[in-house]
Amino acid sequence: MSINGIMSGVNHSLNTLNKVQSAQSSSVQKIATGSKYPSASYGPSDYAIIQRTYSNIGAVAQSNSNTQTANSMLSTAAGAVNETVNSLSSLRSTLLEAANGTNGNTDLAALQKSVEQTISSIDDNASVTYNGKKLLDGSQSITVAGADGYNTVSLGNMTSQGLGLTDSEGKSTIDLTDASSISAALDKVDSALNAATDQATNIGAAQQGLTYQSSNYTTQEENLVATAETMDSADIAKESVNLASSNTQEQAALWAIKQGMQSLSQQSAGALGGLNNHSRGAAVGMLM
Repeated sequence: MSINGIMSGVNHSLNTLNKVQSAQSSSVQKIATGSKYPSASYGPSDYAIIQRTYSNIGAVAQSNSNTQTANSMLSTAAGAVNETVNSLSSLRSTLLEAANGTNGNTDLAALQKSVEQTISSIDDNASVTYNGKKLLDGSQSITVAGADGYNTVSLGNMTSQGLGLTDSEGKSTIDLTDASSISAALDKVDSALNAATDQATNIGAAQQGLTYQSSNYTTQEENLVATAETMDSADIAKESVNLASSNTQEQAALWAIKQGMQSLSQQSAGALGGLNNHSRGAAVGMLM
């Protein structure tokens, strides 16, 4: 075979080697990452769609986390408000006991002390915190950032002052001195009980909404993950077969290149030897 023919064969084998090694790299990347599209070079449009899907998965997962955190915060608030409702119910019973008209001064003094203790427990309930934030002092509202917008849940002032049971100086407005003051106190406690019950109802409704929303987010995330996996998951078995085939083709191409280079070396040596013999013959002829 001529030198040109050998060079053509070597170049063909080199081209084959480059293609095979590119295929090897592709299979290795897909097997290593588990992805059908490890980068945009494997399919720009499909890669873009998949990356947007992964981005949506992250957004929905974070929205779900936000929703669950808000629900946890509301659960903490709900527990404290329920305790306040119980305290107000107990306080109302105490006032009804004081209103029966058979109590002496000593009895009324004891009942008044019980009232003060109950009011103090209401303030204890209102001081409940979540991650360092007071929930029921009237300063807090919960904003939940979700994939579909923002939801805000306002929390009322459940302190004794906010419920009208103490004045701005913290002094009790519940007085058991006489029937008239007890009647006024009952009105205040009924109003406070209604406010606390409304707050408990609002929190419960918000919790129901957040639970439903969290369930929807979970379903969305599962569907998006399934879509991404269908689009992006590499066929590992197939890529393993492709890699084995590429390895075999690589060895064949390397062998062909080696053989071609050896043939080229032999052809070059033969041509050089013939040239040297011709040169020596010409030199002898000139000497004769």
